[in-house]
Amino acid sequence: MSIQARPAQRRRRAFPFYTPVMNRRAIFSLALLSALVCRAQLSDDQKIADFRQLSSLYAKQYGPYEWKRDTAGFDLLDLQPWLDRALQTKDDIEYLDLLVEYVASLNDAHDVFTFPFTFNASLGFTADIYDGKVLIDSISRTTLPIASYPFAIGDELVSLDGVSSQDWIQRLSKYSVSANPRSTARSAAGRITSRSQSRIPWAYRLGDTAEVVVRRASGAEETYSIPWAKSGMAVEQVGPVPSPVEGAPRLARFKRDLVNSDDSLEPWQQPLAYLLNASVPQDSQAVLNFGGIRPIFNFPDNFAPRMNGTGTDAFTSGSWTSGGVRIGFIRIPSMSPSIGTSAALSQFEREIQWFQANTDGLVVDVMRNPGGSVLYVEQLCQRLIPYSFRAIGFELRATASDVASFGATLVAAQAAHLPESVIAGYQARYNDVLAAFKENRGRTGPISLTQSSLDLQPATTVYTKPIVVLTDEFSASGADAFPATLQDNQRATLVGYRTMGAGGNVVDWDATSYTEGLTRVTRSLMNRKFPVVTDEFPAAPYVENIGVRPDVVIDYMTRDNLMTGGRAFVDAFTAAAVAYITLH
Repeated sequence: MSIQARPAQRRRRAFPFYTPVMNRRAIFSLALLSALVCRAQLSDDQKIADFRQLSSLYAKQYGPYEWKRDTAGFDLLDLQPWLDRALQTKDDIEYLDLLVEYVASLNDAHDVFTFPFTFNASLGFTADIYDGKVLIDSISRTTLPIASYPFAIGDELVSLDGVSSQDWIQRLSKYSVSANPRSTARSAAGRITSRSQSRIPWAYRLGDTAEVVVRRASGAEETYSIPWAKSGMAVEQVGPVPSPVEGAPRLARFKRDLVNSDDSLEPWQQPLAYLLNASVPQDSQAVLNFGGIRPIFNFPDNFAPRMNGTGTDAFTSGSWTSGGVRIGFIRIPSMSPSIGTSAALSQFEREIQWFQANTDGLVVDVMRNPGGSVLYVEQLCQRLIPYSFRAIGFELRATASDVASFGATLVAAQAAHLPESVIAGYQARYNDVLAAFKENRGRTGPISLTQSSLDLQPATTVYTKPIVVLTDEFSASGADAFPATLQDNQRATLVGYRTMGAGGNVVDWDATSYTEGLTRVTRSLMNRKFPVVTDEFPAAPYVENIGVRPDVVIDYMTRDNLMTGGRAFVDAFTAAAVAYITLH
């Protein structure tokens, strides 16, 4: 509070009720306010109320609860240990960190607890894990001129402020959860040099500079003092705030879904638009080219481009010849196209028509794709699978809102006079949601969030020749579902690395009132056509944590690929594509 000093006479005219007694009361009030600001922390009761609000949201909405309990050993309903720890936190920042840890314990790439804080800090370079080492993979020479900072891309980040890179990865992992150990470690490595208080509550406690130890390619170690580039406002506490005598704040959906504006939704699909988001937060993954329209690798020398990923292009595309085989290429950077779904599908169909006439096979790149619209994923598959196929189903944690929305879809389908067989499908889907809602934490069977049935038909424009899909551990959510659909229906061979394993749809929420936290809650489990057998998990038809496993494993994350624009990676997947196309 800022009070401008004024002559007493002027103050009395402005405030005719002013008296010396009121002045003493004002002084007492200001003293009390000052004491509260100095304390400036939430009370124990407020922490408990806040934590219960968050846990209640997950208890009601979270779809994969049983999966996490049975495979990861984390029971989000076992709240007492967390409440005990909440009471032991020494200040608001430590308490905020506990909220982050609770959500992170789900090991769910969709679910991240954030705050509306603006403080950010970065060092002007990024790092990732290549060949098991944390290597520098980009440098801003505007921020770090080579004359003063001569380290280079490919050099190893040994430590920062006396803490090794591997130890930093352990410390930062809970702010970087990405469903599997490798994706999480890579995301955490990126946070070593870039911190956001919206994700890391204590990020503002950085010094002015960082002591960075770099191991050069020659093996020599060099130490640099690099200033943190800071922006935004740091928040040091979230209290004080008065407590209501009774009652608790009402949960309110935080309207931020990526697909609510999907311009390809039919009227009977629109009531479920809030459920069609299958993406991970794009700003949460600290890796190069995440969601980038151009691939992470360089094209072969004889690559002939068609779409350059510029202007209004939704894709990068082209073709090249190897071993007498003409290979088409298209990169799908996201499952929520920035130009709109209808425009993107129009471009995709144009490219598919050209590929059908001019190539022997097609490479589809969904590496480092953050996912997006469930409907868009299905629409892409309909243009790549020339026969009836089974789409990914969703085992939905049913709520009253879902019952109302699926009911509205049924009514809209009836009003549109859709065929009786289609309406019967919508009726069966509604019945499944209603039955699950009546159960204790009921979850539906595998249902479609977009159609009356999981069985889809090909589009009019469809590619019929062999397909290779490139995946990696940052092919996420909708980009998990896309290769899973093609693999399940024996339409493509998958090449690269296992996908992230973000296997459900997600809804954003205002999560807590006292701490003003925001969270994203996974509502379902993606259900595949067949159970998947792995060494890490019991046989299950799920994508969550399991990911989608490639038929041919090729790891991009090597120093050689970093330094050569992925030359070895491109050679390897080209050879795999030629072999597959030749056999088919």
